[in-house]
Amino acid sequence: MMLKKHTLYLIMAIGCGITGGTFLKLSNGFSVVWPTLGALAFYFIAFLFLSFAMKVVPLSIAYAVWGGTGTGMTAIIGITFFEENISVIKIVSLLLVVIGIVMINGSKSVGN
Repeated sequence: MMLKKHTLYLIMAIGCGITGGTFLKLSNGFSVVWPTLGALAFYFIAFLFLSFAMKVVPLSIAYAVWGGTGTGMTAIIGITFFEENISVIKIVSLLLVVIGIVMINGSKSVGN
């Protein structure tokens, strides 16, 4: 199955947003030059791709999927690579984000 162009744009926006967030962490409050430039560049590209996706995907869906997926994946990166704590509350919260993304995507097929 071939992905539609707007879906690919949204996936690229998510990936660039996650990468930008990771560089933001590495920038140490914009005090390290290369990660700072990486954060700015990847966030710019993320918003560029997000805007391309929004030519077709409604704002409420595109932004929710971009933000929610980015939040979940960034949390996993934080736990895996930056030794952030993991707790039952964090896991349940991330599951709720995933459920929310699934539900908002399902809402477009219901008619709203």
